[in-house]
Amino acid sequence: MSKQVRVRFAPSPTGPLHIGGVRTALFNYLFAKKHNGVFYLRIEDTDQTRFVPGAEAYIMEALEWLGIAPEETVGKNEKFGPYRQSERKDLYQQYADQLINSGWAYYAFDTPEALDTLRKEQEAEGKTFIYNHTNREKLDTSLVISADEVSKRIANGEHYVIRFKTPVDETLHLKDIIRGDVKFETNLLDDKVLFKSDGMPTYHLANIVDDHLMETSHVIRGEEWLPSMPLHVLLYKAFGWDAPEFAHLPLILKPVGNGKLSKRDGDKMGFPVFPLEWKTEEGVSSGYRENGFFPEAVVNFLSLLGWNDGTDKELFSLEELAEAFDLNRVHKAGAKFDPEKNKWFNHQYLVKQNDADLAKTFSPILVEKGVDVSKYDVTRIVSLIKERANFVSEFWDLTDFFFQAPTSYDEKASKNWKEETPALMQQLISVLENIGDFTSVNIETIVKDWLTKNEIGMGKVMQPFRLSLVGALKGPHLFGIVEIIGKEETISRIQKAITAL
Repeated sequence: MSKQVRVRFAPSPTGPLHIGGVRTALFNYLFAKKHNGVFYLRIEDTDQTRFVPGAEAYIMEALEWLGIAPEETVGKNEKFGPYRQSERKDLYQQYADQLINSGWAYYAFDTPEALDTLRKEQEAEGKTFIYNHTNREKLDTSLVISADEVSKRIANGEHYVIRFKTPVDETLHLKDIIRGDVKFETNLLDDKVLFKSDGMPTYHLANIVDDHLMETSHVIRGEEWLPSMPLHVLLYKAFGWDAPEFAHLPLILKPVGNGKLSKRDGDKMGFPVFPLEWKTEEGVSSGYRENGFFPEAVVNFLSLLGWNDGTDKELFSLEELAEAFDLNRVHKAGAKFDPEKNKWFNHQYLVKQNDADLAKTFSPILVEKGVDVSKYDVTRIVSLIKERANFVSEFWDLTDFFFQAPTSYDEKASKNWKEETPALMQQLISVLENIGDFTSVNIETIVKDWLTKNEIGMGKVMQPFRLSLVGALKGPHLFGIVEIIGKEETISRIQKAITAL
């Protein structure tokens, strides 16, 4: 690549960042890192009617949490600033005027009511109304009004828009890195609005001008923008600028059936579709962070939605992803979102975490449950059970018996408590009372030796033993539990079980 790679993520601050948007940001970030380029964030807030307070800060915080923060953005390395489109509005008028003067655009004075009437008339005839070469010279535009009349109407404060004058009878053969060659007939395109009389550009004009001025080399965005590609390429041509390379990413699909993944799917199936929690007056939408996901797990999972490195490898660090990433290996077809695979990734990252760090995260949950954490080796407890969890929030259900004796016993498991069990449990108490070095390995050796010497079946003692300590036939290595709760508590729980069962 001859010029420096500069790519952008350009969201509109209209609400929380959807996981599809996160993946777009991630792929831009990885592409920039792969090519020693720059990943920047531009806030596209020209449509002030859809602006939502807090959304911009949310986007910034989400990218920071995920570890894919931009190198340039609002308030950070503003080499081509401002990075908020609303603060660039004075720029766009001159470019709209340039298109008018070069014949690539025209003024349109049609009122919304007039356009609505035309639309209804076309619908009545079974047709679709398109504002383009077929009717633009029959409508209220500068193509059929004198220049003086146009100036007068603008001076009088009449509302107008500036529309792009789409060329007629052309076939555009365009190149998309992911989709290959794509073809568009200009006669099927409408003359999009580029600028409004309130002084604000539409997305199309602002996007092209900013991408050019900010020296964007590649536009990597969702496939919903593919229909805009011909207009954008034509705008570059109209300005006499080199167009960036385009790559349109596949959709993230619902777990079941077709269609784009939505918040409703997450609500229905119980998984988040936003990186962070989002609060409104209507309620709270859960986020990956608040659901206990590790950011590295979210990034790893999302990277494989629509891309792979050509091998069976699934676990990648962010650095490994950047090294392996290649837009030519992004699939054209949509990628189904799999909530279970999502959890699987989190499990892999949870298991890799340092036990002491996990214990720190788990401790506030224990305090909430009324546990005095200073009395327990929480780190050791975590090391015994983390293989069984996907989230730290699941630790309590996997460890509660370490901190409190069972108050009831699983009914099914209680069937293992036979007539001879109380006597065997009393003998076990005697064995345990005489053990000096009360460590897991030593306790296990002595108890198993006793069983072997006395020809007692392992199941006759081990299952009732576990039931006494845990209240069910679950939990990690039995002698690990025994060592942690200690001799006194172990014997007390066995005696309680003998009485209760």
